Parts: sequence; structure tokens; C-alpha cells
Amino acid sequence: MQHRETQSDSIIPLAITPMDSRSERILEIFLDQSVATTRTAEVEHEYATAVADLLQENYFHLCKSPGGTPVARGPYHLHLSIQDNRLVMDIRRLAPDELGRLVEKIRERVTVPVSPFRGTVKDYFFICGSYYKEIHDARPSRLETLDMARRSIHNDGAELLQRLIRPDIEIDFATARRLFTLLCVLHIR
Repeated sequence: MQHRETQSDSIIPLAITPMDSRSERILEIFLDQSVATTRTAEVEHEYATAVADLLQENYFHLCKSPGGTPVARGPYHLHLSIQDNRLVMDIRRLAPDELGRLVEKIRERVTVPVSPFRGTVKDYFFICGSYYKEIHDARPSRLETLDMARRSIHNDGAELLQRLIRPDIEIDFATARRLFTLLCVLHIR
């Protein structure tokens, strides 16, 4: 179900966060913008919030290399894209070489099929659309119901992501939720 390979890509940086003492984390994240489309203000807000929250606090551990040997610890630079109906997680680590220059020390690629996410992503977009349509006119109880449904679907997507990337990558639930949001953004064409 999962596949790793080494390959270059054309991914544009999203944001950078200052380095901290924790090493098992995403330090920088890139999202493939080659299929960028016009997104609504609500989607842009969800996207920006997910990136900011992800870079502020996350847990991301690359468990092993394709040969099963331990890999270097992070922090990692994560490049996300969808290629050939697969979520591609291109994971890189930069470290100083003997001359003090930052060089790529690790590069792994984990891919998972996006087909298991299709129903969840579709439901998530539908419920988010309903929520944003109702936000100004609905009764508070209706908004609360829609928000609970939105969170539940979001949680389902996060749990599915965690399950599909094991045993290659270990992430906490909050990180999975934020990455699921970015997966949804990548689905917009």
C-alpha cells in the first residue's frame, strides 16, 4: 500500500518556523502549487491556520529507511503533493556537512493512495460548505451541529492518515488533523 522512492520535485515553500530543541518534528512544509486553483476565503483561512498550527507544534517521526535501518532524526522538511492518485510525502533533513554548509542528509518518500480518503474528503467539503453558508444566518444550535459533524469527519480523516502512513511515519493526532486539512487543500482542482 505504501511506497518509498527518491526523486526530485517542483514544490513551492509554504512557511518556515524557527528551529527549536525538539528534533522529531516538521520544521518546514511545502505544498505542491503546480495545480493551484482559486480557493475561497474560507479554504484559505483553513489552510493558513493548519500550516501555522502545524509549524508551531507537531510530532513527526520517520521510523525507518526503505531497508529497515534507522534513519537520522529530524527536524524534517516535508513536501506534500498528489501524484498519480497518491499522496506523496517527500521527507528531507538538512544538516551541516564537515565545512558547515547545510546539505540534504536524508531524503525519503512515502506514498499512500488517496482513494481511501475520497469519501471523507467529499464529506468534509460538503459539511464545511454547509457550515460556511449557515454561519451568518443559522441558529446557534444548527451551527453547533454542523461544527460537530465537521470535527467528526476531520477526526476520521486524521485517523485514516495515521493508519495509512504507519509503519513508515509516526505522527500525533493533532499533526494528523493538520496534515488532513492540507490533503483536502491538495484535492481542490
